[in-house]
Amino acid sequence: MAERQALFELEHVSYSYPNEPPVLKDINLQIYQGEKVAILGANGSGKSTLQKMLNGLIFPTGGIIKAFGQELTEEQLNDQEFSRNFRKRVGFIFQNSDAQLFSPSVWEEIAFGPLQMDLPKAEIEHRVDSILTMLDLHLLKDRPPFKLSGGEKKKVAIASVLSINPEALILDEPTNGLDPRTQTWLVEVLVKLHRVGKTIVTATHNLDIVADIADRVIVLSEDHKIAAEGEPGEVLRNRKLLLDVNLIADHYHEHVHTGPDGHGHSHFHHHKH
Repeated sequence: MAERQALFELEHVSYSYPNEPPVLKDINLQIYQGEKVAILGANGSGKSTLQKMLNGLIFPTGGIIKAFGQELTEEQLNDQEFSRNFRKRVGFIFQNSDAQLFSPSVWEEIAFGPLQMDLPKAEIEHRVDSILTMLDLHLLKDRPPFKLSGGEKKKVAIASVLSINPEALILDEPTNGLDPRTQTWLVEVLVKLHRVGKTIVTATHNLDIVADIADRVIVLSEDHKIAAEGEPGEVLRNRKLLLDVNLIADHYHEHVHTGPDGHGHSHFHHHKH
């Protein structure tokens, strides 16, 4: 079997915001091409910081991070060719869609990335149209993004990233604030994208979606280190681990049911006493 290519490699990575204690400590991690990875952790464990680092928005204060075999540094991203190539290959979905949307219409929002890539007009139109179809957004195409509902904004944010056709998709708490129907839609889209070969990295504390969106789970502890790594079922059954890293409360039951794909899926119910 051919050796899988590591898209991202983190070696002894730490990160501190100025004059603050570290939010990530000694992180060693590889993310391989075509993987679905979930990064789990309580709020404040460093998930968003890790995601921003994978997307080249911030850089380690200790250790090194490589993307596609090359070290990812501020200097590298100041190099136009490297930056353009990197931005084409990695798409980032922010936790807050408003941080991502700025165009006057949904159509223009989705066309923005391809326009930056200097693609021919016909190719841009084809990309926008196929994304509108794939995500069922045709009815919204002339509307201003800022007037959409939270769920619609999330769909448009995802559409605007998919239009550049990235190899890796990095999502920060994508289900936050979504209604159940949009959450189900999102999971189905991620599964589809993975099937066509995309690498998907999702930071979340929503345990209900993990079995669907990941084949490997990285768990961050509240002291900002990797506490565990494993398959979703193995991690989700480890009640002590989930309690230790503050992902579940004490009064907690897990119900496993069989999903449409024949795999057991865990649903978590919290009981207030």
